[in-house]
Amino acid sequence: MPGTDQTVRGNPEAAIPPPAPGHTADAPPPSPGGATTRTASAHHRGPWVAWGLLTPAGLVMLAVTVAPIAFLVYASFTDYDQRSLFTGAFDVVGTRQYTDLLSQPEFWDALTRTVVFTAAMVAGSIAVGMGVAQLLTRLGSAMRMTVTVVLILAWAMPTVASSLVWKWLFQPGYGVVNWMLTQTGLFGDMTNTDWSNRAPLAYLSIWLLIVWQAVPFIALTLYAALSQMPAEVQEAARLDGAGEWRVWWSITLPFLRPTLTLVTLMSVIWDFNVFNQIWLVSAGGPDSATTTLGVFAYRTAFVAFRVGQGAALSVITTVMLLAVTALYVRRLLRSGEDL
Repeated sequence: MPGTDQTVRGNPEAAIPPPAPGHTADAPPPSPGGATTRTASAHHRGPWVAWGLLTPAGLVMLAVTVAPIAFLVYASFTDYDQRSLFTGAFDVVGTRQYTDLLSQPEFWDALTRTVVFTAAMVAGSIAVGMGVAQLLTRLGSAMRMTVTVVLILAWAMPTVASSLVWKWLFQPGYGVVNWMLTQTGLFGDMTNTDWSNRAPLAYLSIWLLIVWQAVPFIALTLYAALSQMPAEVQEAARLDGAGEWRVWWSITLPFLRPTLTLVTLMSVIWDFNVFNQIWLVSAGGPDSATTTLGVFAYRTAFVAFRVGQGAALSVITTVMLLAVTALYVRRLLRSGEDL
């Protein structure tokens, strides 16, 4: 309104808004120290609130992880055996379990088998996984989605169920694999061939099973890395006359090296601990030919009931895997710094 505008211009005090309800014009402004005090109080309460929220999960981890590991380490220094299971009596024997274990030829044979078999499984898984990942980059969207779903379903299948089905496929007399090989005529009549009772064939069937189970994760991980690679670099190399093999070796492989290293280290950790597949397919036979460290530890602790020595074997295996895990974590941190 014109009258109001003139009044405001003529009297500047008229432009001051009235005080808020509950306050007087003479009330002092709020002290900034109050906000600082509340902030400091919240800051001091923050760690206690965080610890309170983490306590339930920490108690669960303590009960299911830390306590069993502590008991395992303690048991490895005792003579805990079948007698102890019924009487509860056992003695602390120091490092005797470790010295006895390291002096057994069976331990070194199992360790050698484990290292060689792990190397074969990792090499096969990485090679096949890399091939499947490259295949996914060349498929159409519909076919790529189909292959991806098949890989995920194969990866999601429980190891016990897949191992039992796999053993059935190689059964003598009615196994599907034996029937198919017999139909080809390449190896003669293999209808009654028992794969689990022949060391080379037992290793081959277990190797095929573990590679089949490991390929989905490796293939999808490498495909995810390949999808992030700039296509312009490969196109430039092809324009310069490089063939497909040269493009893969000089451009694709260096780009995949960080992801490939991490996947390889994870595969070593997983395959070194393989037990279900070996035990369900061959039970470590024939004549302990497929007895790895995992099978050897199971037989020592739960078949012969030398629990103390089995615990010592598990501790040795854990220490070896910790070295590989430390390498994996170090590589993971370096790859994070490079991003």
